[in-house]
Amino acid sequence: MFKKILIANRGEIACRVMKTCRKMGIKTVAVYSDADRDALHVEMADEAVHLGPPPAAESYLLGDKIIQAAKDTGAEAIHPGYGFLSENAEFVKKLAKTGIAFIGPEPKAIAAMGDKIESKKLAKKAGVSTVPGYIGIIKDTKEAIRIAAEIGYPVMIKASAGGGGKGMRIARSDAEVAEGFTSAKSEAKSSFADDRVFIEKFIEDPRHIEIQVLGDAFGNVIYLGERECSIQRRHQKVIEEAPSPFLDEKTRKSMGEQAVALAKAVDYKSAGTVEFISDQNRNFYFLEMNTRLQVEHPVTEEVTGIDLVEQMIRIAAGEKLKLRQKDVALSGWSIEARVYAEDPFRNFLPSIGRLSRYIEPEEKDNVRVDTGVFEGGEISMFYDPMIAKLITRGETRDEAVAAMRRALDAYYIRGISHNIPFLAAVLAHPRFQEGRLSTAFIDEEYPDGFEGGVLTAPIRDALIATAALLHAVEKSREGQITGMLEGMGGGAIDSWVVSLNGDDVPVSLSLSTEGVDVTFPDDRVIAVESAWVPGNPVFQGCVDGNSVSVEIDRLPIGYRLTTDGVSMDLLVQSERAAAFYRLMPEKVEPDTSNLLLCPMPGLVVSLAVQEGDEVKAGQALAVVEAMKMENILRAERDATVGKIHAAPGDSLAVDAVIMEFE
Repeated sequence: MFKKILIANRGEIACRVMKTCRKMGIKTVAVYSDADRDALHVEMADEAVHLGPPPAAESYLLGDKIIQAAKDTGAEAIHPGYGFLSENAEFVKKLAKTGIAFIGPEPKAIAAMGDKIESKKLAKKAGVSTVPGYIGIIKDTKEAIRIAAEIGYPVMIKASAGGGGKGMRIARSDAEVAEGFTSAKSEAKSSFADDRVFIEKFIEDPRHIEIQVLGDAFGNVIYLGERECSIQRRHQKVIEEAPSPFLDEKTRKSMGEQAVALAKAVDYKSAGTVEFISDQNRNFYFLEMNTRLQVEHPVTEEVTGIDLVEQMIRIAAGEKLKLRQKDVALSGWSIEARVYAEDPFRNFLPSIGRLSRYIEPEEKDNVRVDTGVFEGGEISMFYDPMIAKLITRGETRDEAVAAMRRALDAYYIRGISHNIPFLAAVLAHPRFQEGRLSTAFIDEEYPDGFEGGVLTAPIRDALIATAALLHAVEKSREGQITGMLEGMGGGAIDSWVVSLNGDDVPVSLSLSTEGVDVTFPDDRVIAVESAWVPGNPVFQGCVDGNSVSVEIDRLPIGYRLTTDGVSMDLLVQSERAAAFYRLMPEKVEPDTSNLLLCPMPGLVVSLAVQEGDEVKAGQALAVVEAMKMENILRAERDATVGKIHAAPGDSLAVDAVIMEFE
């Protein structure tokens, strides 16, 4: 077995690999860029080697420098994580010449599956069901339009070397093919240095299901069940689970056997994933094979009890798989939510900055957090915006969902925008809870973007009762400090007016044997139990018989409370103060309708208009790149371009003015 491994990656996956190495008694070497000098993965490792400046092309993608770092530190193997060099066949070939082991498949398998065009040909030859389409190289826009029309709309334009949703576009017309073909090629070239794209039939209302495989150097290949990855946005997975609530045993077995057949066809040795797309009748088709560890691998580990990173290491060390297909059993249910540094209220635009507060939910048997950040750390513009992966487990899907909802509400992050409110809203959505999923779920349920979770009557009552208790506890603390009040040591505590959304709700509080009873104007009584103390930013307890977690942000005369994706400002005042507050004038927001503002920190890639141009609503105005994704900014209304303030190559802050309209 290896004594020392270098992890050629960063962030949460580098930390994840290090945890298994520690468990196996293997020392670790981290690599880092200038931006990651103080990163968590550097701190966790036994040794660390500096690579270069922040851009990945000048640090984490420098294969020769990483190989030299392995030599210098005496590392016997390199684990690539995912992304960066994990599917770079040339890097693996160079590594083989040094005698340093690569913890992953051989170059032949990487090259065969890394080319989406060639992989589909191989899959078809291996007897794997494939999506109808044109898998040759497409020369230009005219040919792309002709091919799309022959296949029949809608179609999917995909980068041959793509992954992670980059270089992918859905087109439903000739015009959309023309625009999508150009942008997909541009994004593919920027992300993968390979602008080849192909076109295939887009399956309507599909589900994205993938099979985890393991293969060793002795010809043994097994599958470890499936993962449902249908909750996606812009082809990027958001929430994953294992097993799928959709598959039956017959389909699971058929998918698994086809995945194994493909892995054997390329002599696969390591952990890998074969991705399928399925229609609602369980007809499934091969999408691609990822020749690396997947982001969502933890849900498979939770339901099988198999450490995939450990298996990868053992296979790379030449060990034979001890598992056989009959040994694999799925137990319970697991869900993973990807926590990203992005603003769901602003079309999920990336957010960068420092984590001024960072408090994870408590890890326990049914809650796991895979992260690479810490309080005070920085989310950089140079890398993927993932903060962490939150994983929960239950004996049933309902238990896993309930654990995830509580954990999300207890995940407190401040200093940057993040997608936790959106994740919480999705988990609370009735359609998700019923398991009626498809890759169009987010588009269908949030067609106009995300504006927050649904404020149901139970959530409204829970927020009011929580705000009242928080206020009572804080007043009690003040009384104990000043000696002016007796605190909470009696029957009735006090009466307050809780205001939210323009409504004033008078409530009274009284002590009960277990906590506090909050009485509403209609005489309803809601019991609240909690050990919350002032200063704790997360309220955890029981409200009206339900276990809840609520995030707290203090306001001058109240609180901003967040639960299930719902974030509300609640003012708690005396009756007289509330009456005066109603007389206060409302603050008017400034009018920015005549400006195109940069919605995120990013780099201006191109401008599509000039000063004096007439533009129509929906017309492309500019392209801004942030965190490896290109974002097209469009006109919200018909207008005339006045002054342009930015130029291609400019690095802009959020809300910087790009252009004015007359």
